[in-house]
Amino acid sequence: MSGGTDSSVSAMLLQDAGYRVTGVTFRFCDDENAEQHLRDAQETARKLDIEHIVYDARELFQQLVVDYFVQEYLAGRTPVPCTRCNIELKWKLLARLAETQHCKHIAMGHYCRIVEENGYFYIVQGVDADKDQSFFLWGLPQETLSKIIFPLGDLTKPEVRQIAAQRGFNRIAEKKDSIGVCFCPMDYRSFLRKKLPNHSFSKGNFIDETGTILGKHEGYPFYTVGQRRGLGLQLNNAVFVKEIHPAENIVVLAPLKNLYKTSFSLQHYNLVRPTDFSTDFDTIVKIRYRKQATPCRIIVDNNNELTVKLAEPLEAIAPGQAAVFYRNNRVLGGGIIK
Repeated sequence: MSGGTDSSVSAMLLQDAGYRVTGVTFRFCDDENAEQHLRDAQETARKLDIEHIVYDARELFQQLVVDYFVQEYLAGRTPVPCTRCNIELKWKLLARLAETQHCKHIAMGHYCRIVEENGYFYIVQGVDADKDQSFFLWGLPQETLSKIIFPLGDLTKPEVRQIAAQRGFNRIAEKKDSIGVCFCPMDYRSFLRKKLPNHSFSKGNFIDETGTILGKHEGYPFYTVGQRRGLGLQLNNAVFVKEIHPAENIVVLAPLKNLYKTSFSLQHYNLVRPTDFSTDFDTIVKIRYRKQATPCRIIVDNNNELTVKLAEPLEAIAPGQAAVFYRNNRVLGGGIIK
């Protein structure tokens, strides 16, 4: 229970379904906004007359999410903190707490659904396409998926707000949605400057694909593959970040057409069932939360390397970002772009 609309209504709907509900609020950050969310969660739990647990996960959140976020940029990669938080932190902690509380199921206010087929559990995209969060959950293991309930999967956000309002939770019903990275509401470059000592980065060269110097950059961690704006260059043609080389402190720029690729590989991947994939282009891959859904085929070689072959080229495939596989709205798996 984050204190927001979605998790609060999830608790209400679970009660309606006859479950004995225990609310859990994780403390991830130390700011007034987080404290207010905690107070809201406590008040909602009190009104619903359910047990409420506050779990201090600040140290874990710093190690597993914030430090990872910073280190990925230092490695010249583009992190996916929300994916990391869901897979490596929130759901693992919740499952562990459920065992200590003798709870058979776990739930969050995600706009997803879950189905079982032939003994395998699949996450399915939620009815509300604008709020669907299946993209962030590809790495959850079967043991966790078997325990999950998604109370909001068949609802839209306006319907969820209406439920809260009808039950007298007007403050909860009117809460704004959280947007972006929770611990970094500002531009991530400002965040990095606060987190990193000055010697962690220095100005370096922008170069083109032939090695010609095009100008100076502010430090390679402040750029991501596919970036066009904020380069600070005055050139006659549009250029985009194609590659980042941390060891040389070099950022390679190129025209957009040179950023397109027809294949890429994944590391740290998870597949619900490898036999779901064939040599046909019958799978959809998404490398952005809301964009670039493209037919592909998946190849797993003898060295357990996973290669994604695209039916049509995609631009700005950034190392460190997630790629998620779908078919018929089901999540078949995913991984981190290598």
